[in-house]
This record gives sequence, structure tokens and C-alpha cells, in this order.
Amino acid sequence: MIWYPRHVTDIPALRRGLAVLRLLAGRAGPVTAATVARELALPRSTTYHLLSELMAAGFVTHLPEERRYGLGLAAFELGSAYLRHDPLERLARPVLRALIERTGHVAQLGVLHGSETLYLVREQPPRHATVVTDVGVRLPAHLPASGRAMLGALPAAQVRALFPSRSAFVDRTGRGPRDLPSLRRLLAEARRRGWTVEDGYVTAGFASVAVPVLDHTGHPTAAISTTFRHECDQECGETWPELAEETRRAAEELTARISGVPSSSARRTPAQA
Repeated sequence: MIWYPRHVTDIPALRRGLAVLRLLAGRAGPVTAATVARELALPRSTTYHLLSELMAAGFVTHLPEERRYGLGLAAFELGSAYLRHDPLERLARPVLRALIERTGHVAQLGVLHGSETLYLVREQPPRHATVVTDVGVRLPAHLPASGRAMLGALPAAQVRALFPSRSAFVDRTGRGPRDLPSLRRLLAEARRRGWTVEDGYVTAGFASVAVPVLDHTGHPTAAISTTFRHECDQECGETWPELAEETRRAAEELTARISGVPSSSARRTPAQA
């Protein structure tokens, strides 16, 4: 008989426990043990054992009246610690630096904050034109390429909730979508193309391409964008595939760093169009 150290034999249980936490984190509310067992294809006894161990450690809480399980306080504390360490920004910086070395243009990382894009990181070459999208700046998400890259990875119902009426469509330069149907058309085009384009929507004389960074569920965690000077009196229709490919390379590298799903592998449904 081959003897394995305890830490080796415990690895399958650890993986199952992590799978339970991921399942609970991906649901809008607490779920039953039967749901956990069914979704993860686990035996009933194993499911209850894992839930009991996670409850003892504080990562899962039991709601006896509802007979359901949800994330516990320890999971919240772990998530708070994650945010304090700014891991996304730290992981993104070397990726963005490599991107500007390849393109010579400003590279940025943005995240969705409600219906806005919040810029967390900007890396720039030694000589560059000033852009409005600095760190800490928030812009309506339907205008910048990075915002629409993330919106395009969301379900249609969520996009509709973020932009419930025409009044939600702020205009900066006279360009960009002005209602939900026009936004949906742009998002559908971007999904077919594989990247998002913005030409003068945020600042006249500047254009951007962007690709989303997806987590392990396919949800948009962030977006990487490349911004550059481009003068165009009308909607020129350029899509800059070479720059987009470099931007996609950076986005997929960051996606891999956070153990996410590459955008090229994520399949969009008609409901997102």
C-alpha cells in the first residue's frame, strides 16, 4: 500500500470546499444543501460534511428557519482583506506596462461602479497626450470603450437596469449612444468583433479600444483599454484590429492572473444582444 502525507489526501476535500464557496458566492441569496449537492454532483453526506466544516470555520452560515446556507462572516473578512491589498491593481500594472511597450500608447484599467466606469490604473509612455481618464476618474459607462467592454459581458436585463431611460445617457461630445437600443447595437457589434471601440465619445481627438477582463464565472471584473490620438470629423468606422489584438493579449494575461475565463472562450447568449 502506498502511503500519502495527510496534506496530499486532503487536497480533494479542499477543492470541494472551495467549490462550495464559489457556488454560494455566485448566487444572489442563500441556497439549500440539496442545491449544493446537485450543482456540484456531490453525495448528500459529503455535502453536509463540507458545509459543517465551513460553518465551523466561519465561512458559511446556516439559516435554520429557511433551511438554507449562505456565506459567513469569515468570507466577508477575507473579501475585505483582498480589497485592502489592492491585488487587481498590483496584478494589472506589469501587464499594462508591457502593453505600452508594445503599442506606445496610454493603457488603462477600469472597473464598473454602478453605471459608471471607474479608472484604477493608468500607465503611459514617456511622451503622451493628456487624457481625461486619469486614476480615480469616473465616466458614464456607455461612453468609454472600457465601460462598454464590460457592459457587453453583462446580461441584457442588468444593462437595462443600469440605463432605465434616455436621461441615463449623458452626452460629452455629441457622439455615442443616446438610448438603450443604440447602446445594445454597439454592444452586439463589439461582441461579434471581439473588442470595443470608442472614437471621440469621451474627448474629441482621442480614440480607444478595450477588452474585458473576466472572472471564473465569465463576469466582467475590469477592462483594459488603449487610448491614442485620432482626429475624425464624423463616425469614421475604424476598429484598429492591430491595437485591439495587443489589448486583448493584455486582457487575457490579466484574466489568467485572476484565474478567470478568457474572453475568446466565453460564449455570449442572444439575451445579451
